[in-house]
Amino acid sequence: MTSEKVTPESNMETMNANLQKIEGLTERLVKALANQREKNPGLEGPSQELYLKAASAYVAEMMQNPSKMIEQQVAFWGKSLKHWVAAQESLAKGELVPEDPTPADKRFKNPMWSTHPYFNYLKQQYLMSSEAIENTVAGLEGLEDKDRQRVSFFSRQIIDMLSPANFLGSNPEALERAVETNGQSLVDGLENLVRDIENNHGALAVTLSDPDAFQVGDNIATSKGAVVYQNRMFQLIQYSPTTDQVHKTPLVIFPPWINKFYILDLKPQNSLIKWAVEQGYTLFVVSWVNPDATYADVGIDTYIEEGFLTAINEVKAITGEKKVNVIGYCIAGTMLSATLAYMARTGDKSVKSATFFTALADFTDAGETEVFLEKDFLAGIDAEVAAKGYLHSFFIQRTFSYLRANDLVYGPAIRSYMLGEAPPAFDLLYWNGDGTNLTGRLVSEYLHQLCVDNELSKGRFKLKGETLNLGDIKTPICAVACETDHIARWQSSFFGLNKFSGDKTFILSESGHIAGIVNPPGRDKYGHYTSDIPMQDPASWKQGAEFYKGSWWPRWEKWLAGYSGKMIPARELGDSDHPVIEPAPGSYVTAKPNV
Repeated sequence: MTSEKVTPESNMETMNANLQKIEGLTERLVKALANQREKNPGLEGPSQELYLKAASAYVAEMMQNPSKMIEQQVAFWGKSLKHWVAAQESLAKGELVPEDPTPADKRFKNPMWSTHPYFNYLKQQYLMSSEAIENTVAGLEGLEDKDRQRVSFFSRQIIDMLSPANFLGSNPEALERAVETNGQSLVDGLENLVRDIENNHGALAVTLSDPDAFQVGDNIATSKGAVVYQNRMFQLIQYSPTTDQVHKTPLVIFPPWINKFYILDLKPQNSLIKWAVEQGYTLFVVSWVNPDATYADVGIDTYIEEGFLTAINEVKAITGEKKVNVIGYCIAGTMLSATLAYMARTGDKSVKSATFFTALADFTDAGETEVFLEKDFLAGIDAEVAAKGYLHSFFIQRTFSYLRANDLVYGPAIRSYMLGEAPPAFDLLYWNGDGTNLTGRLVSEYLHQLCVDNELSKGRFKLKGETLNLGDIKTPICAVACETDHIARWQSSFFGLNKFSGDKTFILSESGHIAGIVNPPGRDKYGHYTSDIPMQDPASWKQGAEFYKGSWWPRWEKWLAGYSGKMIPARELGDSDHPVIEPAPGSYVTAKPNV
């Protein structure tokens, strides 16, 4: 077998062929962009009012304190000029950069960013300019705290977007790859870009994981069990026991309906569902419906009545127990707080203990998501759900992605579109892209009443004729928060837990919103903090807390076992009134609504 000899002529032929492919792909790209969904300006960015406030504050600063502004400018100009001269000298001598004082940044890990005069100049000038912008925004006076937070956040979005790594002409790795492959990487990248835009109705959303690498129920979400009850809001999955005996009190997990439940059952090695069953618990998990426009009028009351309360009652009926233990994760934890407060008002004592994963009951400080909880975005969301009846998962995923834009937007875009790489087979990112819609009334109520007005924490939220008060909750509580969580700050979770009246246990896990929870024993990747000191304020609590290496799961399970009763023979799935409907993970988790 002979291989074809590579010559300059054959390289040129390959390059020309790839350029022709790019022309064809460009035509597809133009058509895809022409078919994009009608944009709602309120969902695309902050209102012009915010920029006007920032500009007015800047002009006022210049007028009132010109020396401060001149000092900042002169310092920036001085750094830039010195940097320019050094770069010119290196270029003139044809030397590599002798020293790079910039801190490590994974966006610029290619060696040429540090050694090549041209690319190093671009990088250093970008970082200097970024620092100057951030310092200017941070030093602006005359802005309210919320406006300052928003200006800072959206300034950072612009800064991140303009990184030289994000452009082909200034990304050494992308240019090298294009030359090495005779342009094939650019063809592959453009194909990836066109595919993503076509799949998202003209909008850009980077595919983070290989969509063909996983199949729910096949190589992800594989824990054995069955759907034993369903209504229009959820399927109730009971998992098959793997021990001869189980705790008498069953355990029910309420995952967030903003994503799908199998974050807790990605694969056997990191499945909290599989692990809990192995510890001897009769485990039930709620798999929420992925709603469409027919669910427009479904609100918080529906989720609580037809979701939480119904699931608890059905589990009691299946197991013959009078009480259950429950878990609420993220937004489901917020709603579980409201459910427990309602049950306290109505004298329902069905819940023996409650665990909260990264959940907020007090939205005084909503963390980084707070930049979106202002009237411009809220008006945009209200208009969208009024017109459609639901909020599409695209908008939810995009919002959370831009909270970590370099990791979840620009980094993946560079690999996919500029380097022409296929998305990785990564279970967590696959789950992240498998989003769900939110019902219209629920979105409005949750954002306005719970997040902005903080009615639940203030004791003003009304449900089914009852005014709820978190102080009425005397159920034993264990709350698990995550140290670097950017969605539900651990300090805010701590404050919300303090509103409850019962016995309280607080565990602080290392890492963030997902990795801090999906942290199985044995890996010792992330540790956790606990403390027996009174829960007064977060800083004092953490200062007095003890750090433990490894997963918090066994510590929590020891706490849970104290509320789970004696050991009894393992239960069968369902009962005569709750026959098996279909195997786990059920059909709700894979259903694609008509939208």
